Amino acid sequence: MNPTLTPHGSWRQLLGLIQLMRPKQWVKNGFVLAPLVFSGEFLDRAAVHSALLAALLFCLASSATYIINDVHDIERDRCHPKKSRTRPLAAGIVTVPAALVLLAGLCAALVGGWYLMPQVVMVITGYMALNLAYTFVLKHQPVLDIFTIALGFVLRVYAGAMALAVPVSSWMFVTTLCLALYLAAVKRRQELSQNGSEGRKVLERYSVSLVDRYAEMSATGALLFYSMFVMSARPELVITVPVVLFGLFRYWYVVEQLDGGESPTDALLSDWQLLVTVVLWIGTCVLALWPTKG
Repeated sequence: MNPTLTPHGSWRQLLGLIQLMRPKQWVKNGFVLAPLVFSGEFLDRAAVHSALLAALLFCLASSATYIINDVHDIERDRCHPKKSRTRPLAAGIVTVPAALVLLAGLCAALVGGWYLMPQVVMVITGYMALNLAYTFVLKHQPVLDIFTIALGFVLRVYAGAMALAVPVSSWMFVTTLCLALYLAAVKRRQELSQNGSEGRKVLERYSVSLVDRYAEMSATGALLFYSMFVMSARPELVITVPVVLFGLFRYWYVVEQLDGGESPTDALLSDWQLLVTVVLWIGTCVLALWPTKG
């Protein structure tokens, strides 16, 4: 009897399909909710519903791009010391046909989302096109690969703004870009320092010192532009600047001393100080922007 058809095998493949969607990475889609917080509409039930629906659609889209990437890289992942065990396709837990069926289901759900939030799905379509370009071309191009990852975060913020039909400050866009560049540069640094160029071909064209400079420049830009955004548009948030500064310092500590950062999501969820910092920042923003009567 085929082991994949046994109850145990079926549960294993089901868990593999869930893992293939990388739900842990959905944390990144929290950027979609940024306009909800900064617009001060978080007490409006309709606005919260729209923002959450946009975030859900982005979760489906990001999972679809992960599946496409994993199918494309399956042979390379099988030769990777870590990905050969952690990626369901490379590990043989999920078959390619099953992954393609799941992909079709996610795309169908996004088509349905078009009838609910057409403007948001237009942004998501651009995000998916960008990720397709990344999977097949851009991830092999130094510097462009880092910027492609970062632009995905900017599109998340833009989708959140489209969901609420609110304008987004240019400061917020450039701050998001710089923060995402920082995270992407650190990710490349850790991949390079931990596995050399084995994990990605593009790493052959980087050095640790180079991506360190990219990360430092991006972190400085993120702090500078966030501070300018706060002082020019939301002065009541000035108290959050030290929190952001601590978060950047702590993340760099996790990278340098605890050898994290290859996955920003893992770094966040595994370090309680980083997690508390993010929760504190969100809570402070909400309290500072809480609508007052009259």
